[in-house]
Amino acid sequence: MTLPSVPPSVPQFRMAGRDPAPSSCDCFVALPPHTAAPAVVFGKNADRPRHEVQEIVCIPSAVHRPGDKVQCTYIEIEQVERTHAVVLSRPAWLWGAEMGANEHGVCVGNEGVWTREPVGEDEALLGMDLVRLGLERGGSAREALEVITALLEQHGQGGSCKEEPIPFVYHNTFLLADRREAWVLETAGRYWAAQRIREGSRNISNQLSIGTDITAEHPGLRQRAQSQGWWSGAGQFSFAEVFSLAQQPPRMEAAKTRYRAGKELLRQHAGHITAETFMAILRDKDRGICVDSEGFRTAGSMVSVLPQDPALPCVHFFTATPDPSRSVFKPFIFVPGLKPAPQVISPTFSDDPAKKVPRFRSAVDRRHELYRRHQAALELMEKDQERGQELLQTLRDLEKQGLEAVNALLEGNEAPRPEELAELFFDCVDAEMKFYK
Repeated sequence: MTLPSVPPSVPQFRMAGRDPAPSSCDCFVALPPHTAAPAVVFGKNADRPRHEVQEIVCIPSAVHRPGDKVQCTYIEIEQVERTHAVVLSRPAWLWGAEMGANEHGVCVGNEGVWTREPVGEDEALLGMDLVRLGLERGGSAREALEVITALLEQHGQGGSCKEEPIPFVYHNTFLLADRREAWVLETAGRYWAAQRIREGSRNISNQLSIGTDITAEHPGLRQRAQSQGWWSGAGQFSFAEVFSLAQQPPRMEAAKTRYRAGKELLRQHAGHITAETFMAILRDKDRGICVDSEGFRTAGSMVSVLPQDPALPCVHFFTATPDPSRSVFKPFIFVPGLKPAPQVISPTFSDDPAKKVPRFRSAVDRRHELYRRHQAALELMEKDQERGQELLQTLRDLEKQGLEAVNALLEGNEAPRPEELAELFFDCVDAEMKFYK
């Protein structure tokens, strides 16, 4: 099967900018009738400190003993009886994830946000921890949302969100999706509001975007707003208007432009959105969706196709490398007997500075093998335009082969053997690495 879309043309190279860059992320979801096929399509760019490494880890489902605890990035919490298998794209120094999926076709991504509720440096759950916890414990998007909000109310959110001695703290918004629906969850401290998306498309970009169309909320949300003098209690209640800062920090002002650009791109492609569409959007540097600057860049990207037909598998594409405009999206499918892909897993350290208190007093090299080879390829692309274009075209051809195979699978035109699907992600990573030799 071939979805009705053509991979984007190969872009010209652009050197990293020299202006200070705000932190930023963009997350997208499309549902019928905006999608070309009867499926939900999810996509996210993880924009992080420029030299941070993003790894891809697959964690199997597990049964846990009563009384077990789980150590998150900073704090330990109660474990549940069963956790689902997950695949995560995460900063290599922490426990949680920027984005990921579970074996039941649930996808979650998060964004940083600053609101009227003060951020705290006290260590609690990171938004990225909540992404992983939602995926491990939620069998649907709604269940994952309920997991996240319950843990948020119980433990709060806090602690530094980057691997540096100077704390960088934010609150979080989330986009959650499964085969049938999507949810936007936006938080301010322990308070939250959520909006269900049943059709069409939606994006989030480092700002509060839920207005009066609130599907669910923290039971004390409106009382909190009234007690702080942020809302009179009269008229409609808009979460974004009430909880947004009166004076937005520069990073959130910049997010407004990206949010509008992303919303317009979704409008332009409505009715024809495919995985390829989202890959092209995530590669868009002109609109700032793909970040490449001195301080921050897109460290990893993810696109997922969640067919509404439960007989068809969900497919999740990951880059595992920075800058999607010069990276390869590689397909991953949950099947028994998955072949590990150590090429995209970062090394571990017995004396890890992220796990010692005081934290981040030294640095370690977390680059995995694919990251190292891709880094060398980026240097070549910037030094030698002609050879770089040839290499990038070869990589796009490799990506196209993976897309064609996945599309044929989703349309029922091919029935790969289970062992082929189990080796799919490993084989795509391995093929990419060979091109870098």
